[in-house]
Amino acid sequence: EIPKPYISSSNLNPRECTETVILSCDPDTQDVSYLWWINGQNLPISSKLQLSENNRTLSLFGVTKDTAGPYECEMKNPGSSSRSDPVTLNLLPRLKQPGENRILILGNGTRNDTGPYECEIWGQVGSTPSDPVTLDVLYGPHIPSIFSPFPYYRSGENLYLYCFADSNPPAEYSWTINGKFLQSGQDLFIREITTNHSGIYGCSARNSATGSSSSAFKTIKVS
Repeated sequence: EIPKPYISSSNLNPRECTETVILSCDPDTQDVSYLWWINGQNLPISSKLQLSENNRTLSLFGVTKDTAGPYECEMKNPGSSSRSDPVTLNLLPRLKQPGENRILILGNGTRNDTGPYECEIWGQVGSTPSDPVTLDVLYGPHIPSIFSPFPYYRSGENLYLYCFADSNPPAEYSWTINGKFLQSGQDLFIREITTNHSGIYGCSARNSATGSSSSAFKTIKVS
């Protein structure tokens, strides 16, 4: 019988739009599949939500009111299933404005803070706005996604892979196969592949401005 699962959170009180939260469906159980729900619905496709390979953990990037929950996880096998109690994150306000609003503090700025900012002074005779100041927030790269038209290939076919990682400025990409460097660039195209091209393809994304990098891997089989 499947035990009743419960959700563990790395942070139940994240600051809105700035912090990443990781939810885990516990206990770690063999021979079950994991499903997640938000507001009683299947998870939407979103760059702010990312499941682990076995779906047991769910990463929430820059939590907002729309992604605060409630969340439920479900363990399932061919014979039975069990769902957790709901968990909702308690969002803390992102902005602080001390000193009668004269100072605006953005705690741990994120890409959602990018944009022009203006302040305005109000008095008895009217108001005067400032000139806009544009804030450009550098971030990323997030974990890349590798896209392929097919999971399996036949000898003689052309192999095409595409890699994308959310990043500002845009990331620089490189490819490996079984740990060996192949080429640089966001696209990988190999003509008339053979069984020798089977292996684990890796895409590495690097942001030269933030100094951060992130990688993802995909297994390609050629018959």
